[in-house]
Order: sequence, then structure tokens, then C-alpha cells
Amino acid sequence: MATKSPIDPELVRELAQLLNETDLTEIEVEKGDLRVRVARTITATVQVPAAPAYAAAPAAVAAAPSDGKPAAAHPGAVPSPMVGTAYRRPSPDSKPFVEIGSVVKAGERVLLVEAMKTFNDIVAPRAGTVIAIMVEDGQPVEYGEPLLVIE
Repeated sequence: MATKSPIDPELVRELAQLLNETDLTEIEVEKGDLRVRVARTITATVQVPAAPAYAAAPAAVAAAPSDGKPAAAHPGAVPSPMVGTAYRRPSPDSKPFVEIGSVVKAGERVLLVEAMKTFNDIVAPRAGTVIAIMVEDGQPVEYGEPLLVIE
């Protein structure tokens, strides 16, 4: 004679669906003596460039800030406001927002940083000329990492 399990399979299905809809990796529900935990493992592939990103772009190295300061210490450095993936163009088949030598206005979009499936505009904080670009299209960036320099 089979005994009925106290765990409701429909509840487990609903929790699993909730994980998928919200991109959570784990959820736990407790009601009285019953405790149900549903978890999933997510594997991520991270591509790390073999050389620094600026070495892959000779123009960026050639156009380093003229005062000899490292780009991060340059007063015109535009830092990343978040952790994410930087994109220099709106789509793979489009031209970049800016190149070295581009003249930009304050508030003009210069890059995108994608974080949590949301594309965030990175705008020029001041008017000037782009003298260095420190990121490649699709490169992961950290909070505060310099993305480009406007002089």
C-alpha cells in the first residue's frame, strides 16, 4: 500500500517556474513542518582576453592622454557606473558611438553598459575630444573602471 507524499508536486513545479521567471538560483518555502527548497545550478562562461584590451587597439595606445598620467588618474576619465559588459556600438552591425578623436557634447551617448539584461547609456559628462578608449566591444567591466578619456 503506497503512502501519499506530503510534498505537493505542483508546488515544486510552481517554484521551479518562479526560478526561471526571476533568474533566481534558489528558493525555499516553509509551512509548518514542511520545508521545500528548489535550486538550480547556473554555469557561466567567461572569456578573458589574453592581453590587456588596450593592446588589441593600437589607436587607443597611440592616443593615450598627452600628460603622461595613467588613464584612470586622468581628470577626463569616464568611469563605469556599474559592473557589466561594455559595448561601443548599439548593435553588432552598427558603427561605434565614438572613436578616438571624436568630438562629443555633454550628455551625448558614448558607450553602453549591459547589466542584468538592461542596456544603460553611458553619456559624456563634459564636452570635449575622445583621446583614449580603454574597452573593446563586449568586454566585461567593473564599477569605477575607466572606459574612455575625454579631454
